[in-house]
Amino acid sequence: MRVLICEDSVLLREGLVRLLVHSGHEVVIDLPEASGLMEFLDSASEEQFPQICILDVRLPPTYTDEGIRAALQVRKKYPDLPVLVLSQYVEERYASELISTQSGAIGYLLKDRVADVSEFIASLEQIAAGGTILDQEVVAQLLTRRNHDDRMQRLTDRERTVLGALAEGKSNQAIAALLFLSEASVEKYITSIFQKLGLEADGTGNRRVLAALAHIETLGTTRTDRTGS
Repeated sequence: MRVLICEDSVLLREGLVRLLVHSGHEVVIDLPEASGLMEFLDSASEEQFPQICILDVRLPPTYTDEGIRAALQVRKKYPDLPVLVLSQYVEERYASELISTQSGAIGYLLKDRVADVSEFIASLEQIAAGGTILDQEVVAQLLTRRNHDDRMQRLTDRERTVLGALAEGKSNQAIAALLFLSEASVEKYITSIFQKLGLEADGTGNRRVLAALAHIETLGTTRTDRTGS
């Protein structure tokens, strides 16, 4: 798998390069800032073009939102290119911006996850294959933040647990093992969740959860904008 890395920390960047190469992947380029990202993508040959991009949320020169803006730009111009965003802390607004695009494979993980090598590589490969993975801390904060939403209040505690696990990229089988349920029970919970959220259960698992979280977040942002708070 060909990987592009955009990370300003020399130690983390070099660590990612070594980790990926050791795992059998190819790092086509590692950039210390976002300024050269689009130029590289626009000029890359088929052999150089990455199969996934890893970007830090905060990059030079201001260390505020350069990384996330670059990720959004990539998703707009290259919607089929998977993107994994790394963040030191949970940045709800940035996570919401990525989720709301609802196109292409996406991942939002805290940098602590990189420490678990096997889990990180598995997550990276799942995103590159078209999956969607949100860090469990991001999921928890988004769900908690939107608990006041009428639709979220319709969910039982068990349904919220299942929804959070789905958003983390877990399969029905993995959720069943985690919660000591049968897969049939998990499927019933998922059907119930999306009925209560007013979303059609179309069998696309992670994508439906991603759309649900995006819709909930968008409604909350709209309300905030109107009230000016």
